[in-house]
Amino acid sequence: MLTFSPAAVDTEPAATLLGEYFTSRELGFTGGKYRVFTPDPAMFTPPAGVFLVARADDEAVGCGGVRRIADAEDGAVRFEIKHLWLRPSTRGKGYGRSMLTALEERAVELGATRLVLDTNATLAAAGGLYRSSGYVDVPAYNDNPNATNWYAKDV
Repeated sequence: MLTFSPAAVDTEPAATLLGEYFTSRELGFTGGKYRVFTPDPAMFTPPAGVFLVARADDEAVGCGGVRRIADAEDGAVRFEIKHLWLRPSTRGKGYGRSMLTALEERAVELGATRLVLDTNATLAAAGGLYRSSGYVDVPAYNDNPNATNWYAKDV
């Protein structure tokens, strides 16, 4: 069974999981040099956001967070999903969808009316997960040099 618990991004096991995430992105990145942006812990602390660690059989296997960003021009309260990652050994078990759902639920609890995220086209499975979860392509809402695709979903 997969469980989720809040964690500060600069404490264990969240810091280790984020390190694994950044390493995996650097190794698989094909759009030039991947730029690592170390998350600010305050951005993932309620009410600004939350960071979750996923555990299976009491082993930390993944992480992800949501953080408040500027409201949309139409007044939607936006939260951004960041750093959703699961260890390769867990893939294909539906854990990514479970993590995404948990992050969406936390964002709604914090007041989100629209969720946004960005990703890179090389992460085809991630793009498929987002589209099958109701996210639609939108114009770039940030200047993330690692991103090629931007998505949004009203909640």
